[in-house]
Amino acid sequence: MPDTTSLTLFLIAALTLNVTPGPDMLYVIARSLGQGRKAGVLSAIGIGIGALVHTLAAAVGLSALLMSSAIAYSVVKYVGAAYLIYLGVRMILSQKRSQSLATLANASLRRIFSQAIATSVLNPKVAIFFIAFLPQFANPSQGSVALQIAVLGALFSTTGTIVNTSVALLSGSFGDWLQTRPRFSQFQQWFTGSVFVALGTSIALPERK
Repeated sequence: MPDTTSLTLFLIAALTLNVTPGPDMLYVIARSLGQGRKAGVLSAIGIGIGALVHTLAAAVGLSALLMSSAIAYSVVKYVGAAYLIYLGVRMILSQKRSQSLATLANASLRRIFSQAIATSVLNPKVAIFFIAFLPQFANPSQGSVALQIAVLGALFSTTGTIVNTSVALLSGSFGDWLQTRPRFSQFQQWFTGSVFVALGTSIALPERK
């Protein structure tokens, strides 16, 4: 298991990201508004399953690399930290401040569920994020790196699913509120970006001994 400090930082970053309105949340809202809360909840669960697939890929693909040498561990650490800082700066400086709810065609609940999984699994940006994000909180000295990445990914997926499911159940009021509060979206982007920059910077700084 990751140490307490790493786990705390991870949960702060994960929750901050999960509650920030983004493509996944807007997709869930759109499904809920278009076909009811059940469709929104299934979409939220499907997106969560997709996150678990990315977690498994990150755990299997990176664990051997991270354990192979100190150099490989450092490369993943600093490249990942740089990517997090890049994401944070891009969020802060983004000129596209508001996002609108997409109009989605009606579909069966089974299709909605499978479509949500596919949307998450086949998104290369999500894959890159998981590869850069999860290993930052894994420490080879704390045991199996693969197990740590799997646990962290499961936590991220669980918190994200809880948030998106809550949004699905409150879709009508929350969707309307979000659409009429562009400043809230701006603040969320700024806050989340700042957290990512701070997190990436702290990871990149030399560890105190």
